[in-house]
Amino acid sequence: MGENRLVQGRYRLLELLGRGGMGEVWRARDESLGRQVAVKCLKPLGPYHDPALARVLRERFRREARVAASLSHPGVTVVHDFGECDGMPYLVMELLDGRDLSRLLEENKGHPLPVDDVTDIAAQVAAALAYTHRHGIVHRDLKPANIVRLTDGTVKICDFGIARLGHGIGFTARLTGTGVALGTPHYMSPEQIGGGEVDQRSDLYSLGCVLYEIATGAPPFDLEDAWAVLIGHRDTPPRPLRELRPELPGHLQEIILALLAKRPEERPYDGGELLRRIRSGHMTSKPVKAVESAVGEEGGRLPSWTHRMTTGHKALGAGPGALPPDPGAVLSGCWVVTPEAVAPRRSAGSHLTWGHRRGGATGRNGPAGDRHPVPALPAERLGPDHPESLAGRYEAAFTLLRAGRVAEALDAYTDVAEASARVLGADHPDTLAARQETAYVLGRLGRHFEAHQVYSTVLAARVRAMGPDHPDTLRCRHNLACTLGRLGRPADALRAALDVAGARARVLGADHPDTLVSRCEVAYAQGQSGHWEEALRLYREVAEVRARVLGQDHPDTLAARYETALSLGRLGRSADALRLYRDLIEDRTRVLGPGHCDTLRARHGLGVNLGRLGRWEEALAEARDVCLLREQVLGPAHPDTLVSHREIAVALGWLGRWEDALTEYRRVAATRERTLGPDHPDTLASRNDEAHCLERLGRGTEAGELYRRVAVVRHRLAPGSA
Repeated sequence: MGENRLVQGRYRLLELLGRGGMGEVWRARDESLGRQVAVKCLKPLGPYHDPALARVLRERFRREARVAASLSHPGVTVVHDFGECDGMPYLVMELLDGRDLSRLLEENKGHPLPVDDVTDIAAQVAAALAYTHRHGIVHRDLKPANIVRLTDGTVKICDFGIARLGHGIGFTARLTGTGVALGTPHYMSPEQIGGGEVDQRSDLYSLGCVLYEIATGAPPFDLEDAWAVLIGHRDTPPRPLRELRPELPGHLQEIILALLAKRPEERPYDGGELLRRIRSGHMTSKPVKAVESAVGEEGGRLPSWTHRMTTGHKALGAGPGALPPDPGAVLSGCWVVTPEAVAPRRSAGSHLTWGHRRGGATGRNGPAGDRHPVPALPAERLGPDHPESLAGRYEAAFTLLRAGRVAEALDAYTDVAEASARVLGADHPDTLAARQETAYVLGRLGRHFEAHQVYSTVLAARVRAMGPDHPDTLRCRHNLACTLGRLGRPADALRAALDVAGARARVLGADHPDTLVSRCEVAYAQGQSGHWEEALRLYREVAEVRARVLGQDHPDTLAARYETALSLGRLGRSADALRLYRDLIEDRTRVLGPGHCDTLRARHGLGVNLGRLGRWEEALAEARDVCLLREQVLGPAHPDTLVSHREIAVALGWLGRWEDALTEYRRVAATRERTLGPDHPDTLASRNDEAHCLERLGRGTEAGELYRRVAVVRHRLAPGSA
């Protein structure tokens, strides 16, 4: 992308207005109409970025275009055009001549805006919201950076990228699956934080946060820790504005505090009602004390995605807890012509928090990692150990892991952890997050003993720094419990998982997604201990709760159903397992697609249980179909593909075709040795399979030699061996 480039043969790019981690915004000239416009471009994410994230951002781009283009109001930014050019989505908007509220506060040196300006901005935004709410559109991300005041005094709302259109084609939670959060912590409503139903009253709460900030100079919960900000929104009454600024009119304080009511029903109903209250100059509903009510027993536990959040970019920017704009900043906010607009604006803060959740669906479905910040400035401009450069290096490690380059990811995470400890301190959250990722990758490499050691030291540091019940501490305890199971210590793993599940139920609630993840780990440990009846009962309970809380088609609900079917198979109830697997395959195919790895995993389970029922020809056909799809989707060396090759070998053996089985077993062993190393437990297991096959073929000498080689390596690797 460069100056004078012609986009779609029409929009000539003239001047870069801003650049972020995900794209650029340019001042451009519409050659057809001869007018100046702003062109927002989503840049390619590179070969190792998460495809799901790319889909989310593209969909957000399209949604912003569709929603904004459907609106026609003086208080809403006009979108002129949308399309793709050379595979790059672009959005053409009116070029605004003014300042967003974040910039206005910065230029006012952190002082609040004049009272008349606050009232005028409140009235104009209320009028725009009245219009959008009448059309069934909820913005869902109102913040100072998304509200612009033009030089003529007009106020406009920008960025409908995560808006929701009524209840029909609505923007669902699926668009946040990669961790692209809906909203900015300083301006999020309690129901938005708690994962509840979001409607127009959530916009009014966010507007209340914005008005509070421009009226007092700080947001209502001006805290450095994201967790504390979210808890503040959920549980803490905001401090009355006149304690911070005595000259504010009483009716303005009442209006803003009414917008900040914890319960949506205690706020004005929509933008229209708010506008009437502003114009009348006095409250027409509940007194101010109503906003001090707590959330109550329905209140809300914070959803798991909130636990990794940073505080985000508040309007005033600088300060010990301030952060640079989020990685999707170029997809949000407003782009205005100002004298200094050539260079993108950034906050002065440097604290970044990368810690994230490991462990979506446990057991064979594996952990689900969350997304991380993408640095907006290159390392060469900041130095390799600058916090933002470290964030970029952390992201690079994550992409290596997602690309299957596990050993390289381990080296990258190790380097980041060491640099973070040197620059930020050993107990800094970023250092602990990188070390925890190091432990996770060690586990992926089968080095569970080392992973256990790292998790143990990180847990001790998290308890010191954050306390035993902080979500990051509980997450580390959960990971430690998982590792104990992989170390062959099922009794210890079960005790640890029970402890974490109990703590999460106490802190987060019995139905919280993270609590359910830990209950799944309890079930997994029960199964590893041979208590499959208890595991089956618990998996069924989790599946029922997830269906109620998350929905029947949520991936975590489907994962619990998968574990239920697996437990039935382990109990010898293969006919029952077959019925569950067939239903699950149908649902996963509908929700995820026939080639999705989880769909294929369910088909693999179906094939295994066909074999257990003695239906080996059917089992062989299913294993071959699944193996072919896995090779196409995942690659020939992927662990799941190799598991399918082994299942083919097992079926061939049961059918008496041992020569063919030996070919498959040797293929699996050779691939694992090449990708995992000769001493990896999975490689050794494959060599044992090969030896068993040789034995069945009457080649006892070869089999015995191979058995001995495997035994020697296992003895050498056993903990405590010399």
